[in-house]
Amino acid sequence: MSAVTRHRLLLLLPLAVFLILGGYFALGLTKDPSKLPSMLIDKPAPTFALPGLSEGEKGLSNADLTGKVQLVNVFASWCAPCRVEHPLLMRLAKEDGVTIHAINYKDKPEAAKAFLDQMGNPFTAIGADKDGRVAIDFGVYGVPETYVIDRQGRVRYRHVGPLMPFDVDETILPMIRELSK
Repeated sequence: MSAVTRHRLLLLLPLAVFLILGGYFALGLTKDPSKLPSMLIDKPAPTFALPGLSEGEKGLSNADLTGKVQLVNVFASWCAPCRVEHPLLMRLAKEDGVTIHAINYKDKPEAAKAFLDQMGNPFTAIGADKDGRVAIDFGVYGVPETYVIDRQGRVRYRHVGPLMPFDVDETILPMIRELSK
């Protein structure tokens, strides 16, 4: 191979690298970032036992997640998107009769209580996950996240990010109805 040919190939190398990286990034843009895989789908919820927000309050454990179809919502008082979805959680609990449990993620109990006093409390039980270990076991990427749990305590669906009316009406409620049959 002559020096001129080698020099021309070296000039084409940045173009080739650019085209490869451009193709890789273009492929990434076709993926839906809200569709994050979960290893727990159709598997039992992780084993856990969390204390309540305050001394003497009932907490939450995986034993609470059997017997009926229900939701587990991971939230925090410092989470802005949690405030966005909270009215929908209130609607699900009050109007649609959905049982919703909560995992309060890396939060101060006083702040979580103030959040619920201000926004309303749709939760049947709340577990305080002060160090975030239970959230890690669930595979939480960030708050909020919501899980549909079937009667046997298996995770059937995971929603990453704040619930929106479309998510509730088109995915969550139909799934709860189907699993409740």
